[in-house]
Amino acid sequence: MDMNDISLVDTNTCLCRVDTGLKTVAGARKFVPGTKLCVQPDVKASIHPSRHKAKRANRNRNQSSPLLPGLPDDLAIACLIRVPRLEHTKLRLVCKRWYRLLLGNFFYTLRKNIGVSEEWMYVLKRDKDGKVSWHGFDPIYQLWQPLPPIPRDYFNALGFGCAVLNNCHLYLFGGKDPIKGSMRRVIFYSARTNKWHRAPDMLRRRHFFGSCVINNCLYVAGGEIDGSLRSAEVYDPNKNRWSFIAEMGTSMVPFIGVVYKGNWFLKGLGPHRQVLSEVYDPENDRWDTVYNGMIAGWRNPSAFVNDNLYALECRDGCKLRVYNSVTDSWNINHINSKLHVGNSHAHEAAALVPLCGKLCIVRNNLNISMVDLGAKGGVVAQLWETIAGKGQFRTFVTNLWSSFAGRDRLKKTHILHCQVLQI
Repeated sequence: MDMNDISLVDTNTCLCRVDTGLKTVAGARKFVPGTKLCVQPDVKASIHPSRHKAKRANRNRNQSSPLLPGLPDDLAIACLIRVPRLEHTKLRLVCKRWYRLLLGNFFYTLRKNIGVSEEWMYVLKRDKDGKVSWHGFDPIYQLWQPLPPIPRDYFNALGFGCAVLNNCHLYLFGGKDPIKGSMRRVIFYSARTNKWHRAPDMLRRRHFFGSCVINNCLYVAGGEIDGSLRSAEVYDPNKNRWSFIAEMGTSMVPFIGVVYKGNWFLKGLGPHRQVLSEVYDPENDRWDTVYNGMIAGWRNPSAFVNDNLYALECRDGCKLRVYNSVTDSWNINHINSKLHVGNSHAHEAAALVPLCGKLCIVRNNLNISMVDLGAKGGVVAQLWETIAGKGQFRTFVTNLWSSFAGRDRLKKTHILHCQVLQI
């Protein structure tokens, strides 16, 4: 098949924006000689893209030029898909054909098929001033990567949800703006474009609600607006629309949730501040009250990995417990690092995230430990590994966070969400 016949994603977004990592137009011109540069407001250009279309003659000229001079396009693509993800922002600067290639599904499907797609972890934090920021972590090179700023609607938002669809889109939805109140707004960050985009609003305003992803569909339930809510809804990215699903048995403000064997378990506070637990069956669109050994010993954070449900046993994450569905009980001290790091807020484990086939324990000071759940027996040091803060850091952002992590000025910051995107 001739690669020239492949339909690549077209875009009119300029090449001098935030994903270039350059702060001035003059700096961008060094990497894109002869290109007419523009200056656009942060995020707005991505959420509200320009409708100006390139002239047909320019498009035809760009399509006819080879990706790599002297090589057919199929061989050129075979080379480009093997470039590490860390260098993708540089690839986008070479020419418009490369830029469009890195926006298309074809490029990333090939990366996944040959086993070179990479997972990065994205951490959203709230600092001591109440501002929300986020950071991307490359586990291969152990570097914190700069990211485009979060849109203003979520600078100070409370109780918003965060989830990943299509492996490469990170969604922020709902929440409460200190001035505007509860929101229906939905936005998403694309790891392919390194930009924020708009998505259809939710059907109901809500904050402090539960959310999950099942079969690449986003579910939300409960929460608050003027009192607690029973309503629930689902977003299907293929249809690009929200739909109501069955209401919960009682109104709830969830504080913990997990998808376990295809069902969504939620635990939270009811209208009289009593602790409630419900489970949602997506196949039958049905909610049921549940209280068993899993609910009794369930702690936050938790994660379902390799058909097992894991939760923290101690505050700093040095011990993990696992749920045994046969005995309907939790195995305490199932995994023990024997390396207690402390009880301070900075060392508190805020998230459990599957990453690169292992389980990551992320702490408020951005310290990250990885546990090899597949290893049996052996030395503890081979099962547990600290990947953040180790090795030679190469970027200003990395050095900055490494210097400040754990200091008193960050003692009041805490992690809100951790997600993994793969491209």
